[in-house]
Amino acid sequence: MKRRRGEELERAILQAAAEQLSSSGYAGMTMDSVARRAGTNKNAIYRRWPQRVDLAVDAYARLADAADTTVPDGSLRDGALELLRRANATWSSPHGAILRDLFAAASDDPALLARLRRHAAAGSVTDTWLQLLERAGDADAGAVHPRVAALPMTLLRGEYALRGVPGVPDEVLVEIVDEIFLPLVRGRRAVSDQPGTSVTP
Repeated sequence: MKRRRGEELERAILQAAAEQLSSSGYAGMTMDSVARRAGTNKNAIYRRWPQRVDLAVDAYARLADAADTTVPDGSLRDGALELLRRANATWSSPHGAILRDLFAAASDDPALLARLRRHAAAGSVTDTWLQLLERAGDADAGAVHPRVAALPMTLLRGEYALRGVPGVPDEVLVEIVDEIFLPLVRGRRAVSDQPGTSVTP
């Protein structure tokens, strides 16, 4: 069998680590198990990822990339609720538990935490919210802004972080949309029309 090197080997290791994360969680993902699954040795892994958490953070990106980022059909409200419900279902699933474990494991390494946040934020998810706002006929044009688009997901993450809950009740998702998100995106023109008022988030 041809010996794999470089990017080909790295892809195989990351794929093996992602599969191990998905099946066994972070606690069950060992360098030995990943090496066996990838058909390589631990030294090849350690040369690229000196710690298990380094590998797990990069492998998690593959799980995050598999998330559904299609723009839902229907009204702005229906679409916003659908996107929040998708995220809530993911974060309350084993994948969400993996993410919480990784945040705890990476807590002492600012650079690693920043990398994990980039993976968890999934820029494509923010893009999906932007597309939802662009398509909506009842949203102010000034609301099509990355910070506005990211707000519902930020609030949902806050529920998990502050309350330590395994899942957020649906009525909280409805409150995020009806009490915060929709008033914001529909009222930005009224705010921006006031002299001397800035709406830059």
